[in-house]
Amino acid sequence: MTTKYLIRLDDACPTMDSVKWEKMLNILDRYEVKPMVGIIPHNEDPKLHIGVEDPNFWQKARDWDKKGWAIALHGYNHCYISEKGGINPLWNRSEFAGVSFEIQCKKIKEGLRILNGHGINPKYFFAPSHTFDENTLLALKKCSDIRIISDTIATKPYKDGDFVFIPQLGGHCTEMKIPGIWTFCLHPNIMNENDFNVPETFFKSHVTEIIGFDDLNLDNIGRKSLGSRFLSYLYFTCLLYTSDAADE
Repeated sequence: MTTKYLIRLDDACPTMDSVKWEKMLNILDRYEVKPMVGIIPHNEDPKLHIGVEDPNFWQKARDWDKKGWAIALHGYNHCYISEKGGINPLWNRSEFAGVSFEIQCKKIKEGLRILNGHGINPKYFFAPSHTFDENTLLALKKCSDIRIISDTIATKPYKDGDFVFIPQLGGHCTEMKIPGIWTFCLHPNIMNENDFNVPETFFKSHVTEIIGFDDLNLDNIGRKSLGSRFLSYLYFTCLLYTSDAADE
């Protein structure tokens, strides 16, 4: 198995930091990297009310789609209403995990209504803080055509039930020593100057190994491998141990 890299950008919305996003997008274009962009349909997170509302945001989003960038539904309003981690417990906070099926359906329906109304039809989903649960999957199945999730811990995409999971491990671009398909999750809104230098240096030296999400062949993929299950177990066990130690 070879090593390939995917790039994901979180928290796109009309009130994002347009200057930082433009800087990141210019770097991506320079190396012809096609990322996934997670769009918050109705942002109500005060931390993401960074600039004045960009009247051209939705046109920019349509342009990303036309360039072959993957567009994801990134929750609904990016507000945490639960202290649950769900089936991918990177954090004990969530817009979705631990929330009723009915409310999750409403969020997904309304989020898609907004995106569709702007001419955007996402085929991917990922939740704020990476946290979601079985009700999220049931709501996506009932209220949308989305069957691909960008999250969970594994070395390569896998299928579980009706859904394909493209694992996401790491918030910094770095060379991985284990063969696999690795997604790096970047947050342009909170990046500093050095944070931009790191991915650009990585893109420059690994440009032939970076692929777009739509380049993935997701046909006939199998279930989560034993090795990926062990990796996931180790990851969350270490996360729990680190969290417990920090609380002492």
